[in-house]
Amino acid sequence: MLVSEITPHELAKYAREDETDQDVISTFTLIFSAVKAYIKGYTGLSDEQLDTKEDISIAVFVLANEMYENRIFTVKDNNVNKVVQSILDMHSINLL
Repeated sequence: MLVSEITPHELAKYAREDETDQDVISTFTLIFSAVKAYIKGYTGLSDEQLDTKEDISIAVFVLANEMYENRIFTVKDNNVNKVVQSILDMHSINLL
């Protein structure tokens, strides 16, 4: 699945939440925006480039679920899931 194909409904389903509940979908809409912004900032990839890396979709689902469970909309670098960090590091073009 490509990042552009992911919907807030699919994120809610992955989190085992009611994907017909508008409050849940509204929350996942916000989370999805935050996750994409985080991944793009971390990797330096554009929306189009994200779609060329299918494994980034896994990172989107995991990060969105963690943000929902913890009710936070930011990620601190020292608290990133190691699997997500590994996936994002493989595709990072931000070489500072």
